[in-house]
Amino acid sequence: MNRPAPRPFSLLAEITHRCPLHCPYCSNPLELAAQAGELTTDEWRRVLNEAAELGVLHVGFSGGEPLQRSDLVQLVAAARAAGLYSNLITSSLGLSRRRIEELKRAGLDSIQVSFQSDEETLADRIAGTSAHANKLQAAQLVREFGFPLTMNVVLHRGNIGRLERIIALAETLGAERLELANTQYYGWAFKNRGTLLPSRSQIEHATQVASAAKQRLLGRMEVLFVVPDYYSDRPKPCMHGWGQKHLTVNPIGEVLPCPTAHEIKSMRFDIVREKSLAWIWRESDAFNRFRGTEWMPEPCHSCEFREMDFGGCRCQAALIAGDAAVTDPACQFSPNRQTLTEFVEASQKGTAPFSLDADGLTFRQNARKDDGAQ
Repeated sequence: MNRPAPRPFSLLAEITHRCPLHCPYCSNPLELAAQAGELTTDEWRRVLNEAAELGVLHVGFSGGEPLQRSDLVQLVAAARAAGLYSNLITSSLGLSRRRIEELKRAGLDSIQVSFQSDEETLADRIAGTSAHANKLQAAQLVREFGFPLTMNVVLHRGNIGRLERIIALAETLGAERLELANTQYYGWAFKNRGTLLPSRSQIEHATQVASAAKQRLLGRMEVLFVVPDYYSDRPKPCMHGWGQKHLTVNPIGEVLPCPTAHEIKSMRFDIVREKSLAWIWRESDAFNRFRGTEWMPEPCHSCEFREMDFGGCRCQAALIAGDAAVTDPACQFSPNRQTLTEFVEASQKGTAPFSLDADGLTFRQNARKDDGAQ
């Protein structure tokens, strides 16, 4: 018998997969949800109300690019009415003065803007479109309208060497929080991981730079930096534990324990059009499959850290080991650790299956469907 489900605290509302960018590290599914199948405004209102009733305190509006939804203002207003703290997670393309005024009136609480680098030419190349100048203007609008600004930069081999300049840009923009998010290898990022994975020396230098900035900026700007799983000896807890604190609802209404759970091809995820959010959280097979510690194999089941890392990432286990129910290969005690180690070593020697041009950025570009803004 399953133990009573814990209370969830956060909801990631992926309201669309449409996006004007084509980033090669995007972790969204390779087969994106079509606009015609997206949840309606009223369906999202119900999801937000049910999330609040379940105990959720915070909702992040994400995608894709959430600004592609013409009803974003109504959804923000619905979140405010439900008593939820709301955060817009955006590329900022489409964040005009009129739009940000409407979002402010609707009750939006904070905004996170993604950047690809500090330098325009490189940033636009990574994004697959001309975007950097617009992002700078949008970040200024965010501060002008009094929103807390988080700046997020996904780090990889092509931009991690510019970390000092990236931190300086965040300071110039007046960001209150800087997330230096080393690439997580799912979706398009998994396809491109040979090209995107930084070298060990790059990671060591970046760790020193980020640590120094965190101390220097203490009290002025929060700096977050996490070493990529591929270079860790211990796995990170999957979303603070599978089905423990977080849930994601994707554009067609599937409810996921983590945003990349679709990487586990053997699992079926219930839909809010058919079941209530509370039932899915408490009763569904998807949320109970890896919740807690009873499901764990060895060496996880007898590990002293089992209630800290919960066996690591289920999606990573599925992708690298072919089985979501085994120990995360990022763990030094995993029987599949050698598979990950061999890939990392090959990538450092230049023998992994990828090629680099002069700028070190040859990859499969994320070709999206239905990218037009509304």
